[in-house]
Amino acid sequence: MSDNAATVRRLIREARFGSLATLDETGAPYASLVAVATDPAGQPTLLISKLALHTQFIARDPRVTLLVSTRLGADPMNSARASLRGRAELAEDPQVRERFLARHTDASGYVDFPDFAFYRVVIDSVHLVEGFGRIVDVPGSELLTHWTEADELQDAANGIITHMNEDHSDAVALYATRLAGAAEGDWRMIGIDPEGFEIAAGSDVRRLHFPSRITTALAARKGLVALVEEARKNAAA
Repeated sequence: MSDNAATVRRLIREARFGSLATLDETGAPYASLVAVATDPAGQPTLLISKLALHTQFIARDPRVTLLVSTRLGADPMNSARASLRGRAELAEDPQVRERFLARHTDASGYVDFPDFAFYRVVIDSVHLVEGFGRIVDVPGSELLTHWTEADELQDAANGIITHMNEDHSDAVALYATRLAGAAEGDWRMIGIDPEGFEIAAGSDVRRLHFPSRITTALAARKGLVALVEEARKNAAA
């Protein structure tokens, strides 16, 4: 995986909101703010109402661009951001719902309204800007997290997340403060895949990677333990 692809993957996995550009009936661009999560492959997902203009425009023309960015620093124009160009399609996978609600708990109040539905953005290409002169295009094919031979991990994912949040919240906090450089907070795990996992506290989401790719529950346990040990070493340093 290239460094540029890794940067884009992190931006997508850590995003909670983004700017969605759709095409209206005249072909003119229309931008709106949307809540963002990801499916297990790392593709952005949206929960949007058919009453919203952007959803009506997607029904007519599924081509979209979704802009996501890193946490803004003192100079937002020097912060990393990525324009994800592709198409929006309905996403009826139960895991899309689970992962979205884990990241946006307040959405549980309207997720079952009949006019709302989940969509995923299938990315064709990405325009990545990391500041002045640091601009590059990344193919969408480089951004997917593959689950080949990882059925066991997929079946165990919800149990692992629940176990970490209920029985090892101290470890999750260490991941955040000692490995991700985040502030202290009510951190919880919200997603896991063969390459890593996401943790969240309030509006802050962080992505961490396993030392190596995992495909089983046992491998996940070993990877999580290894990261806890690394975090404790950092805390003692």
